[in-house]
Amino acid sequence: METPEFWTAAVVAAICVGIGKGGIPLVGMLGVPVFALVISPVVAAGILLPVFVISDMFGLWAYRHALDRRVLAILLPGAVVGVAFGWATAHVVPEAAVTALVGGIGVSFALYTLLRPGGAGAARPARVGPGLFWGTLAGFTSFVSHSGAPLYQIYTLPLRLEKTVFAGTATVFFAVINVVKLLPYWQLGQFSPGNLKLAFVLAVPAAMAVFAGVALVRRLPERLFFRLVVWALLLVSLKLLRDGAAGLGLI
Repeated sequence: METPEFWTAAVVAAICVGIGKGGIPLVGMLGVPVFALVISPVVAAGILLPVFVISDMFGLWAYRHALDRRVLAILLPGAVVGVAFGWATAHVVPEAAVTALVGGIGVSFALYTLLRPGGAGAARPARVGPGLFWGTLAGFTSFVSHSGAPLYQIYTLPLRLEKTVFAGTATVFFAVINVVKLLPYWQLGQFSPGNLKLAFVLAVPAAMAVFAGVALVRRLPERLFFRLVVWALLLVSLKLLRDGAAGLGLI
């Protein structure tokens, strides 16, 4: 298994995870698909979860003063419920169906944001009902395939948060989700000694990449940052939609 191709994919996946924890969660979503080029997607998700958790520690420190507590208070209860639902239905719900659903929602929202007259529009308030809904979906899809970022973006982008607050709130949100996911993943047999050893090795490049992500967020002009986020949402969602459709035998 530990061929040059394997290590190349593993390290690139870890770097994606780290950059995501540096404030661009959509980049972190690329970790599992990249790693899945050389191993099973299920195994890739299990190996990378400890990498996500360790990287979270560095991201939390970097953004400890930049977060929106109200947004987190609204999103996190639903996210915990979503993780629990994902755990309860792990052997029932096809991962491909979830992947396709996330991709379809993300594509629709990104196109709406890019094509609507007048651009992004005025900032919306952080409402409880929609936040609980999108938080639950984000927790569920994050548990199934580490793909909660598009659903998080759908709720938070219209709030028009300042870019470092946007990034910091995302880092805290997914850090909590990843800790909650540890017990279910362990119970489902995802943490073998070999996988944990590999995860700790990959945590080194991931941790270093966190600070690259933080620097990128801080240096990009705010308008350009959010434009790139929406385009990244569109591209990642298109890939998820394609992967899900392929998994369901539709293409």
